[in-house]
Amino acid sequence: MKKMKFVHIADMHFDSPFINLSDREIFGDLKRLEQRKVLKKVIEYIKENKIEYLFISGDLYEHKFVKLSTIEYINNLFKEIPETRIFISPGNHDPYLKNSYYNQYTWNENVKIFTSKIEKVQTSEANIYGFGFYDFYCTGCGLENIEIKDKEKINILVIHGTLNGASLEEKQYNSISKKELKEKGFDYVALGHIHKLDYNTEEEQNIVYPGSTVSLGFDELGQHGMIVGSLEKDKLDLQFVPLDESFFVEKEIDVTDIISKEELIEKINSVEIADNEFSKIILIGKRNFEIDAYELYKLIFNERIIKIKNKTKINYDLNKLENNKTLKGLFAKKMNEKLNQENISEEQKNIIEKAIEIGLEALE
Repeated sequence: MKKMKFVHIADMHFDSPFINLSDREIFGDLKRLEQRKVLKKVIEYIKENKIEYLFISGDLYEHKFVKLSTIEYINNLFKEIPETRIFISPGNHDPYLKNSYYNQYTWNENVKIFTSKIEKVQTSEANIYGFGFYDFYCTGCGLENIEIKDKEKINILVIHGTLNGASLEEKQYNSISKKELKEKGFDYVALGHIHKLDYNTEEEQNIVYPGSTVSLGFDELGQHGMIVGSLEKDKLDLQFVPLDESFFVEKEIDVTDIISKEELIEKINSVEIADNEFSKIILIGKRNFEIDAYELYKLIFNERIIKIKNKTKINYDLNKLENNKTLKGLFAKKMNEKLNQENISEEQKNIIEKAIEIGLEALE
């Protein structure tokens, strides 16, 4: 039996608004352009390497925001690889709804979109099973009803969902049992939904999350891209191929020795940020003056800085303050007594320190 070559991607989230990531208006446009470039990279790789199958495991686009022009861009790229069979499993952000582009748009003939009932597609190399979300939430896909009869053939599942979902929230996103998947006997399971890459965490792993194809925020640091696979019966070779056009990075600045807003602005402006990086500046330490992150942001000239997070604490000396014959002094004395209690836990200490900060600011 000849080798079966495939590319596996998921969670592209085309036309995501990116509204909570940056106050810079241009940022969303830059990331949406990057999404287009990255899918084009995928298609070019498929053409150059004569890949027979493309598996897209959900959340290809954002149903609530995606434009027809974006769908046409995607489909036109699919037309460039007519010899490649494309299998799409709709997810919770791009479910197969009556008014969805999956249902209303005429896709190229090499595209197969799975719906709410698990379906098997037979090809010369493999039996490919798939399931699509039919709403923004899904509590079961009917995996238990699958019986793989032709075990001599390669059997693949393309699906969007949460592996071993434990919490109530996770179970609303098609919780799938890893144990059950293994018992079914699939040769490869192309998963989507979890944005973190998971393909080499155990020996002979064939249940795979490729992670989000493009990093969507500061909770998705590191490289993103696609899984490239070569599969024979009982032999699977996988490779992760990065596709990043840009990276999210976090950089800390300790403000403890900074004594003015002007000095802090100079410090932020001096941070080195590469042209392909989007940076969040995290302010830490004890501040000697009030810091308004939004006001600072307006004075930062580096457009690669898209977020400023203030995690500083007010600079105070309780021992010194409690000697003051004022309400602030009395407050400091009481809070100091609480901090010095025996057997105080770290969690309690953090709560008290936060209360001190709030109290001192209120008493200014």
